[in-house]
Amino acid sequence: MDTQTAAVLAAGFVMGIGSIGPALAIGNLVGKALDGIARQPEAANQIQTSMFIGIAFAEAIALYALVIAFILIFVT
Repeated sequence: MDTQTAAVLAAGFVMGIGSIGPALAIGNLVGKALDGIARQPEAANQIQTSMFIGIAFAEAIALYALVIAFILIFVT
């Protein structure tokens, strides 16, 4: 196996593993936010704002994995 093939396989592995955590976090975060909105509809705006900030932080981790995958593919 040459280095380019290994780099592409490693990039796929990085994206696969690096996306599991953020996906679980976003799913959990949205579920809890919807539960909170169902319990207190008057606090929906505050809950949604906090939810979107949390989603952005969780999604940043997946973007870091994407950057590492690009580095693996294009630097080697």
